[in-house]
Amino acid sequence: MNENELILCDLLKCNRVDLYLKEFNVCSLNPKQLALFLELKRRREQGFPVQYLLGKCEFFGLEFKVRPGVFIPRPETEILVETAIAKTKDEACLPARQGRRTRDVKILDIGTGSGNIAISLARNIPNSKITAIDKSLEAIKLAKENAQLNCVADKIEFIQTDIFSQTVNCKPLTVNYDLIISNPPYIRTGDLESLPAEVKHEPSTALDGGLDGLDFYREILKISKNLLCKDGYLLFEIGLRQALDISAIVRSTGVFNIERIIPDYNKIERVMVFKKNNFKQ
Repeated sequence: MNENELILCDLLKCNRVDLYLKEFNVCSLNPKQLALFLELKRRREQGFPVQYLLGKCEFFGLEFKVRPGVFIPRPETEILVETAIAKTKDEACLPARQGRRTRDVKILDIGTGSGNIAISLARNIPNSKITAIDKSLEAIKLAKENAQLNCVADKIEFIQTDIFSQTVNCKPLTVNYDLIISNPPYIRTGDLESLPAEVKHEPSTALDGGLDGLDFYREILKISKNLLCKDGYLLFEIGLRQALDISAIVRSTGVFNIERIIPDYNKIERVMVFKKNNFKQ
């Protein structure tokens, strides 16, 4: 669906099929709707993201509220979610059974943003119990709204905290997560200025991964070794040509084994899967 169709569907409160079956177009707008359409088009031409203009986006078949100050979910992150869901269905990864019931799969989402990853997992992993953290209070507020919107608020605990300090208005994180997942900031600081205009409208804190783009991977690896259970899994979304450097960082920890590197729709290495070594550190 192109951006004009997205805006028209929002203004006319219809879906894309209706645009064609009922032959809806700009001429179908009343004067108030037309004025709003033209204003949205003007702001879009200035580089303002269409998701912010509409206040929503779709991710993993679900609707999410989005607004300035919080990172906009990307389609390629769905691969990260798909990988996590598949991993929890893998018999080798399932938690030990207690009688006839499987205990909760405990998941930690680091840098939850709008909550799109945590909420998608909660909707698709029936026995999941998720902790979702973010440094931004604005992001935590929005993620809670999205959890309510998608009927999984009872399955997710949202905590405002900074992984570089873990001291911001929160209790200590629970240990023994079965899976830790993150789509962290991974743009090199020096590359921020060259990003497309619309991306620059998003919060720099959700983009800036430090001088080499790898600061958050180092920190997440550092804390994950103490938060993951034995044989637990760590899943990352990564940036262009970062797999080799992240692999080197992982090997240097001596804690994780690299299990898989998964490409995105453009054949770019996008998701990395690590398993915690099955021996005492």
